[in-house]
Amino acid sequence: MLTTRHGVRPLGPADLDAFLALARRRPVVNAFVDYRATTTNLEPRWLGGEMWGRFEGGELAAACHVGANLVPVEATPDDAAAFAERALARSRTVSTIVGPQEAVRAFWNSVAAAWGQPRESRWEQPHLEIAQDPLVEADPQVRRTVRADLGELYPACVAMYTEEVGISPEYGGGAELYRARVMQLVNRGWSFARFDEGRLVFKAEVACATPYAAQIQGVYVPPDRRGEGLATAGMAAVVDLVRREVAPTVSLYVNDWNAAARAAYERVGFRETARFATVMF
Repeated sequence: MLTTRHGVRPLGPADLDAFLALARRRPVVNAFVDYRATTTNLEPRWLGGEMWGRFEGGELAAACHVGANLVPVEATPDDAAAFAERALARSRTVSTIVGPQEAVRAFWNSVAAAWGQPRESRWEQPHLEIAQDPLVEADPQVRRTVRADLGELYPACVAMYTEEVGISPEYGGGAELYRARVMQLVNRGWSFARFDEGRLVFKAEVACATPYAAQIQGVYVPPDRRGEGLATAGMAAVVDLVRREVAPTVSLYVNDWNAAARAAYERVGFRETARFATVMF
């Protein structure tokens, strides 16, 4: 397949090994795209979009996941600008631009005039990792969720998403799809929670996992139970479970302004290893 004058073209199954070698230069930071590539074999019909690659001297130098999320992969500002030029040749289909801050900023600077005002931009999101035992005692009541928990789990997932993103995942008729996603995580054993007398008081999920890392999402404590240490002890339990049974390193990214969450993660033993940014439409 021919590349553009900037060396950008869609990747396919024949490019999988080269793509994984690129992503695994930073296997924890790139856990999401590694997971997407290995579970879809870079087939567009399974990706629900495309993976673009930029080549230099015949070698894959950078990539960009283009689905519901647009995610630059090992991209310099020049790479991001080249991906942006390709993106501008078609209408915007992505709902989020997310990834390492420098690449996201360069991409956004190139498309902003055409793509219009985003719903929200979050430019300072510490990317955190832990690859050791937690520094605090784990909550022994945190466990994997099961189907019978859905009555408590699903509303908590909706509440967390709405609080975090600013719009309900059920908006526009999305409830059925979102419920299916929650159940998918439960069925994989990637959903964790603590219940007090049948009420959910802490939850978190694995969003994606590779042999190198598991990325956590959806950390939530109901507003009336915050400040009790549930998130700290709960995340310690999640780290223990995930490192033992899913992947050796646990990662997540958090908004810089979320002081309470950042403090909880620091107490558990998470440390910043990169800085992310997110632009939401």
